[in-house]
Amino acid sequence: MPESIDGVPAGWRERVLVTGATGYVGARLVTRLLDAGHPVRCAVRAPRKLADRRWHDDPRVEIVRCEFDDPASLAAAMQGCGPAYYLVHSMMSAGTEYAARDRDLARQFADAAQQAGLTRLLYLGGLGETGDDLSEHLTSRREVEEALASSGVPLTVFRAAMILGSGSASFEILRYLVERLPVMITPRWVSTECQPIAIGNVLHYLVAALGVPETTGRTLDIGGPEILTYRALMDVMAEERGLARRMVLPVPMLTPWLSSLWIHLVTPLSANIARPLAEGLRNRVVARNDDAARLMPQRLSTVREAIREALDLEASFDVETSWSSAGPIPGDPDWAGGTVFLDERSATVRATPQATFEAVCRLGGRAGWHRGNALWRVRGWLDRLVGGPGLRRGRRHPERVSYGEALDFWRVTDIDRDRHLQLRAEMKLPGIARLDFRIEPVASDAGGPACRLVQEARFLPRGLFGLLYWYAVTPFHAVVFNGLLRGITEQAETPRPS
Repeated sequence: MPESIDGVPAGWRERVLVTGATGYVGARLVTRLLDAGHPVRCAVRAPRKLADRRWHDDPRVEIVRCEFDDPASLAAAMQGCGPAYYLVHSMMSAGTEYAARDRDLARQFADAAQQAGLTRLLYLGGLGETGDDLSEHLTSRREVEEALASSGVPLTVFRAAMILGSGSASFEILRYLVERLPVMITPRWVSTECQPIAIGNVLHYLVAALGVPETTGRTLDIGGPEILTYRALMDVMAEERGLARRMVLPVPMLTPWLSSLWIHLVTPLSANIARPLAEGLRNRVVARNDDAARLMPQRLSTVREAIREALDLEASFDVETSWSSAGPIPGDPDWAGGTVFLDERSATVRATPQATFEAVCRLGGRAGWHRGNALWRVRGWLDRLVGGPGLRRGRRHPERVSYGEALDFWRVTDIDRDRHLQLRAEMKLPGIARLDFRIEPVASDAGGPACRLVQEARFLPRGLFGLLYWYAVTPFHAVVFNGLLRGITEQAETPRPS
C-alpha cells in the first residue's frame, strides 16, 4: 500500500489543529488531511522548520508558533478549530523528568482544549499489554492518555506498535542492525511478539477517524496483518536487502539499558532514543481488538511490503519525514559571554552564489566532507563511543537541506538561500561549536560569475577541558577546514550535467 491515502471519508470541514507537525508522523498527517479536504492549522514551537514542506504555502494551511506550556499561546492556537491531534511527546529517556513533563503538557493541552471548545482530541500512543511490567516508555504514554481525557473533551486514542516507514526510528534500528551485523548477540526481546504497521496505514486511521463518529471516545489498537517476532522481522529485512540470514544469539542478561547502548553504537540513533524503543519491545505488542479495522476498513500492508516500500523511497531520496528532524533547535543565547575561538577562511569562487550555495548544501551524508574524510570519520566514531550522534544520521536528501534538519552530527540552525548556511554541532563537546558559510557577491575580473565564500568555525569552550579540546584539534584545522573550503569551491566551479 502506498504511503498515501485514497478514498478517505470526507468528514467535517472544521479547521483541524495538528500539533507535532515538525515530527515524523505529524508532517505526513498534514499532507493526508489536506488530501481529504480538511483545512489545517499547525501549532509548532519552531515554524521555520516547516518552511520547506510541500504544503507550506497551501492557502488551506495556517502555521502558528505555540508554546505548549503557555495557556495563552495554546488558546490562540486553538481558536476557531474543531478537532485536534496531539502528537507532542518526548522520545528521550534521559533522566526521569521527561515523563512528568509529557504528562503536565498533556494536561495543560486538555484544559485549554476544554476552554477553547474543541470538539475532539486524537492521540497516537503505543501498544502494550497492561500490567505492572509495562515499560517506563509505555507507562508514560498511558499517563498522557489519562491527562488528555481529564478535561472531558472527547478523546480518541490510537495505540500502535512498531511503525514501519521510510525514516522512522524503528525502521532505522531494524535496517542498521541487519545491514551491519551478520552475527548478533541480542536480548530476549527478539523473541517477543509484535504487530508492526505501515506508516501509510497509520495515517489512514488517523484521518479516517474524523469521518467516523463511532471512533469518538474510543481506544483503538492498530496493527498490520501479521504477528511476528523481532527475529522474524530481521529475517524479512535481510531478504529485502539481499543479505544472508543473520545469526542471532539471544542472551538473557542484556537489559534495555545495555541494549540501547548497543543500538547506539551500531545505528544512527542515540541511546536516549533507543532505550524507550528497546524497553517497549520487552512487552508483547499485539492489538487486542479489531475495532479500528472494522470501523475504518483498508488494505493493510504486510511487513514485507512496508519494508520494501520504505527501502525504495530511501533509494530514490523521496523520504518525506525522518526521525532525526524532530526536536528543539538551540538558539544564539548560548553564545553569550566568554571567549569564542574563531577559525575563519575564505575563497573567491568562480561560480554564481546559487551554485556555490548548492555546493555547500551537498556536504555530509554519502558525499562526505571533501578532504580529510578519514579525520571526520574518526571524529564521528569517537563521538558515538561517548554517546553522541556520530556521522551515521547522514541526511534526508543528498542535496536539499532545511532549517532544523540533521546533517551528520550537525543540525541546520539558520538558512538563507544563496547567502548563508549555519550548522551547530550536536556531537559531544566540552563547549558549543558552530560552522557558518556565508556567500558574498564580488566583482569578477575574468568577466564571468563570481562570489566570495566565507567559512567560519566558532567554538565557545566550557571550562579547562574546553580550552584543551580547542588547542588539541587546532593542528588538524589546516587539513579539515582548508580541504572543506577547497572542496566546496571546486564543486561549485564544476559544471553540473543538466
